[in-house]
Amino acid sequence: MQSYLNLFHFRQQINYKNEILAGLTVAMTMIPESLSFAILAGLPPLCGLYAAFIMGLVTSVFGGRPGLISGGAGATVVVLIALMNSHGIEYVFAAVVLAGIFQILVGLFKLAKFIRLVPQSVMYGFVNGLAVIIFLAQLDQFKVRQPGSVAWLQGEALMTMAGLVLLTIAITILFPRITKAVPPSLVAIIVVFCVVLGLQIDTRLVKDIASVSGGLPPFHIPSVPFTFETLQIVFPYGLIMAGVGLTEGLLTLNLVDEITATRGNGNRESLAQGSANILNGFFFGMGGCPMIAQTLVNLSAGARTRLSGIIASLTILCIILFASPIIDLVPMAALTGVMIMVAIGTFEWSSFRIINKMPRQDVFVGILVALITIFLHNLALAVLIGVIISALVFAWESAKRIRAKKYIKDGAKHYEIYGPLFFGSVTAFHEKFDITNDPETVIIDFKDSRIADMSGIEALNKLTERYAKVGKKLHLKHLSEDCRRLLENASSVIEVNIMDDPITALHLTNQKFS
Repeated sequence: MQSYLNLFHFRQQINYKNEILAGLTVAMTMIPESLSFAILAGLPPLCGLYAAFIMGLVTSVFGGRPGLISGGAGATVVVLIALMNSHGIEYVFAAVVLAGIFQILVGLFKLAKFIRLVPQSVMYGFVNGLAVIIFLAQLDQFKVRQPGSVAWLQGEALMTMAGLVLLTIAITILFPRITKAVPPSLVAIIVVFCVVLGLQIDTRLVKDIASVSGGLPPFHIPSVPFTFETLQIVFPYGLIMAGVGLTEGLLTLNLVDEITATRGNGNRESLAQGSANILNGFFFGMGGCPMIAQTLVNLSAGARTRLSGIIASLTILCIILFASPIIDLVPMAALTGVMIMVAIGTFEWSSFRIINKMPRQDVFVGILVALITIFLHNLALAVLIGVIISALVFAWESAKRIRAKKYIKDGAKHYEIYGPLFFGSVTAFHEKFDITNDPETVIIDFKDSRIADMSGIEALNKLTERYAKVGKKLHLKHLSEDCRRLLENASSVIEVNIMDDPITALHLTNQKFS
């Protein structure tokens, strides 16, 4: 009975109008982007649309984050360009299937939690870099491609394109002041479409990129040799694609969590992404991952449930099957204007307000991640470098914080250690002790510290040996359970004697490496 009440409550929460209109808007913005990336990779245009449909439908139904939009994203497709050029489309499909398998393994082993290791400074850099990429990608619509060259639009063509883009932006900004019942981006697309069609304005249309007409995604098994040599070829591409897709997807999931004040399931999203990519490889899709731009379009239109993503993917399929003649006539200027507004909305403008309050190392990391994202278009590499630098900075700062309070009581020298003992703080730890002038009994109190790694164990081993050489004894006091367990596990390296006394002290005898 309770489950039925919960289902009824869930249905009551859905704003069907917002969800449907948001889905239609997302579909309109996803079509040109999917087509553009497919063409960029040298793939048939329909590969991009099939990917948008399959990724969108599977992740909307089974994914771990309602409101998240997936499709044929450029972040993952860029990885496959070299494979397409060197081995052809069938190897691309094989790599997409392999990427899906890797992503499913991440979900099964619940490894998505490691996205928590991404600091806020890296998030700022990632989002800001992505916003710049989205904006710069729209500038391509102001260029004309000729055999062997690319040139900017000029004269009347440039003025027409710029005017229609500005009209789209103006409607997107001003329409919410009239009503918020309809997504402003969808209104802007419809108005500009009607203006261009009614006034017979000569401007670039969707059909000028590629045709969106086709049938249902055809099933086929990638026709590649099932040999170890083939695996060697596709393995690195599949692994990198899986990493890029999961990185962008899980970061986007975190972003949606912040916007909606709810929490998604990263492992479930990984499973859905992997399943969708496997289907892509078998149904003529180029693969993909969550798309931050379309996700923000979806959220800004008021969508909060899975319905909008389902509507968007089914709309794309209907367009492929039935409505391509209409979509072919949609002005690219309208879609460009919507995506420019998405880029503006994606950028973390608040990062400028707090930049003078952030630690310098965080500012450096944020800028570095943004630059790598912009210039290399490698989101996984940008995030990885940002996390590594942040971790090294944290280790360095933690290493400097280790300190010791010293006093003599009952003839014994006490050292109360504050801060973790690990590879970065070992040197500073050794400098705290006066072995020559200390009395015969020395007690190290770890009440406010802990031994974190093997470097810490080795530091204690060396310190004990140095005291033993001058005929003095060293005791460890107030060790936490995990520290005692760490020492016990290292018994093959150092010999320890756990003393059963009221203060739970651990007495290290003259220890030697095995």
